[in-house]
Amino acid sequence: MKLAFVGGTGPEGLGLAIRMAAAGHEVAIGSRSTERGEEGAAKVREAVPKASASGGANADVVAAADVVFLTFPYSGQEATLEALGAALDGKIVCNVVAPLEFQQGVGAVALNVAGGSALQEAAAQLPNARVVSAFQNMSAEKLMELDHAIDCDVLVCGRDAEAKQVIIGLANQIAGVRGVDAGGASQSRYVEMLTSLLINLNRKHKTQTSIKIIGID
Repeated sequence: MKLAFVGGTGPEGLGLAIRMAAAGHEVAIGSRSTERGEEGAAKVREAVPKASASGGANADVVAAADVVFLTFPYSGQEATLEALGAALDGKIVCNVVAPLEFQQGVGAVALNVAGGSALQEAAAQLPNARVVSAFQNMSAEKLMELDHAIDCDVLVCGRDAEAKQVIIGLANQIAGVRGVDAGGASQSRYVEMLTSLLINLNRKHKTQTSIKIIGID
């Protein structure tokens, strides 16, 4: 598949792109500038020498993509999606955004957003796209460690059942990972909020935590 990573030059976007490239997918790294997107693609090719990886401006990389991953901070979501607009019509869009901020003396704090969740706000902005959410709880550091499996579940939320199955299938291609259908768009709020908890646990215990759901076959 052709996968585009909007805002893909950050650790989470690069980590996911590296894993998807290792699984044999064609990846495109997007950024606000063509140069930064190309730099991100070079990092993917360095990690996966046989990778089919290109880079460019966000609007350019989404054009030919089958699936578009949104991998930027929540603060940039509204403006980025407004800029992309109709370019995402009909595409499967996987929102990896977790609304949070860092407060001195507290750490990562989950934000209560007006639309309920980052997914719901993205879906409202992109009425003609097939928007789901996933991968918010995965460690960027572990994603980049290609020699190691990642023992975790990826919780996938959204209204589009077929789109969710596509993302679950992609998650399952990462060694050790299981994609799980976590329900409708309203459930994404709770998955997104878990991200701040995991970040704080990581800092406290100097590790990289993940989510695993017990009791689902």
